[in-house]
Amino acid sequence: MSISDLPTLNACLNSACALLLLGGYISARRGNRRVHKRFMIAALATSIMFLASYVIYHANAGSVPYTKKDWTRPLYFAVLVPHVILAAVQVPFIIALVWHAWHESFDRHKRLAHWIWPVWMFVSVSGVVVYLMLYKL
Repeated sequence: MSISDLPTLNACLNSACALLLLGGYISARRGNRRVHKRFMIAALATSIMFLASYVIYHANAGSVPYTKKDWTRPLYFAVLVPHVILAAVQVPFIIALVWHAWHESFDRHKRLAHWIWPVWMFVSVSGVVVYLMLYKL
């Protein structure tokens, strides 16, 4: 695997994370804490792997500009800007979610997850959209 393969790996990790988050949500709604915990640990691990791969890629490749000058350009930035902002902002909240779950403060965990799960899902899915627009259009 070379550096040029990392954007595709990152998109795969984001896709996997979105699916794991969905599985975690469904299992939580069904009251299956054991399965929910497994899905969410896997989603967290996938996100950590993504972050490591992302940093390695951009440390080597630098910034990748969006070169198209057509109608997709404003759409690309409309997806990219909230993706980047929410990706950065969500990190301490995910840490807090894990903290509350680890310490079995499930009431706090659930209240925080009500707000953070949709953000995490948006960041995962919009990451795939950014990849598709940047590398596949």
